[in-house]
Amino acid sequence: MIDRNPAVSVPALSDNSHPRFSRAEAAPANFYVPGARDLLPLDVAQKRWVETGIQAIFHRWGYHRIITSTLERLETLTAGGAVDRETVIQIPAAEGGTLGLRPELTASIARAAVARMGNLYPQRLYYNANVFRRADLEHHGRQQEFYQAGIELLGIGGILADVEAILLMMDCLTSLGVPNWQIILGEAGLSRALLAQFPSELGTQIRRCLAHLDRVTLEQLPLTPQQQQLALSLLDLRGNPAVVLAALAQLELDLESQATIAHLQILVELLTTTSQTPLPLILDLSLIQTFDYYTGIVFEAVSITEDRTYILGKGGRYDRLLALYHPQGQNFPGIGFALNIEDLQQALQTSPSMPHHTAKPDWLVVAMTPPATAAALIYGNKLRSTPELVRVEMYLNDGTPAQIRQIAIERGTSQIAWVSVDGVEVEKLGAK
Repeated sequence: MIDRNPAVSVPALSDNSHPRFSRAEAAPANFYVPGARDLLPLDVAQKRWVETGIQAIFHRWGYHRIITSTLERLETLTAGGAVDRETVIQIPAAEGGTLGLRPELTASIARAAVARMGNLYPQRLYYNANVFRRADLEHHGRQQEFYQAGIELLGIGGILADVEAILLMMDCLTSLGVPNWQIILGEAGLSRALLAQFPSELGTQIRRCLAHLDRVTLEQLPLTPQQQQLALSLLDLRGNPAVVLAALAQLELDLESQATIAHLQILVELLTTTSQTPLPLILDLSLIQTFDYYTGIVFEAVSITEDRTYILGKGGRYDRLLALYHPQGQNFPGIGFALNIEDLQQALQTSPSMPHHTAKPDWLVVAMTPPATAAALIYGNKLRSTPELVRVEMYLNDGTPAQIRQIAIERGTSQIAWVSVDGVEVEKLGAK
């Protein structure tokens, strides 16, 4: 389009100024909540891309979405000691008692499943939600809100359910194109049986050392030489599954622990046989998850880069949790995992498929004069009514045609519709 009248000023339809804050001013510091985080449009686009990819995989495996309350009774979240109440952000309930913001989803889904879904099992459920964990006083300002997507496979135990959960996590990582990922596999029941051989007053410290791979502190604990040798051997039970299983076979274990090792052996063989590529699997008996409700296998996914290690997700088997919420105490087995959306988002920053800019406008509709305003609004609605997604913006400020065109070019707009009382003239600005 040729500027017929460069001096024409398009009328402003709104005022973007704010009586309290100008564009150059930031909101006062006391408006900020410690531990909170705002997601800007590009963050949201990337988050949505990750979540959409994961959701597609969940659907292919036959899982259905469930949405539970953000607020739960504190007793629900901490039933059976599954969650440490100190990690829960607590809120007084109006009718008495205490509510809590969910620190994870498994307890909430277990409650909903046994209370409202009957005894029809197995149930394949998935979620995509935010969770909250209170930062301790030593880490004031640490992030307290997180985003997760995960699954719960309820009402069925056995090795095939274990295999399904791990293969599903692997499918998510592969389909998203996560680089350098690994699955670390542990066994909560076996780890507890091995830890039971230590003095009870040292059990928590030993567990913490194993969870954090803290050999120095472990060597300083008041243990007998035989106990310290066993503790250090647990720390070293990590690596190639075949090697670790062979080392476990050398330990003097009870029949239940031996059966668990046999279960692990079959699980590893099935995962290895099913995988289309060499399986990046590490068997780690020092792997101990944060939540105490795990009873069988536990696993986590990590991505290791030159800069850092991303914890992409965690999960495991919990075969005694659902009974805590059942009116008659009836028990059902369960297994699940949660993927950490923000860590996945960071690990995928180099992926060419990840959005690296927000979507650009397809159209900018401009009313050339005040009498053309209604016609411009109608034309914008007409463009938006097409079956395919078309992003249409109305120009709302003052400006000459040259200024408007420059703004559209800088924003990557494809076309401008100049609307006058006599009609519409379309100007193409080139491919986005």
